[in-house]
Amino acid sequence: MALQLAVLSDHLAVCRLQPQAAIPEWAIQAAFFSVTRTSDELSIVCPEQQAPVGIQCERGWRAVKIEGPFAFDETGILAAVADPLALAGVGILAIATYDTDYVLVKETQLAQAISVLRQHGHGVREHG
Repeated sequence: MALQLAVLSDHLAVCRLQPQAAIPEWAIQAAFFSVTRTSDELSIVCPEQQAPVGIQCERGWRAVKIEGPFAFDETGILAAVADPLALAGVGILAIATYDTDYVLVKETQLAQAISVLRQHGHGVREHG
């Protein structure tokens, strides 16, 4: 399965807050962000520059969009990207939306990820 992918320009941070914490304003001020609450944590993905100093946060992520939309009954979409990256030793963080999936990779592994994905037949557009 050959997919079309696009590397988003944002440099992202993945932040962890306490599960009962309110969703902070800084977390939702960008074109791309993700907020997930579970009984264990409040997880926020946002542009690095918006993540305040002093919170548990890992910076240096980039997002690769799997260009959709895809129907919910289509299978193997995420696996077509995740499997080759895993075999190459590239760690990911996946985020799903209604229309598609995003795969976050560390900026230090972005060039390797793009190369691996292209070798597996995917088209990858780079935005910076």
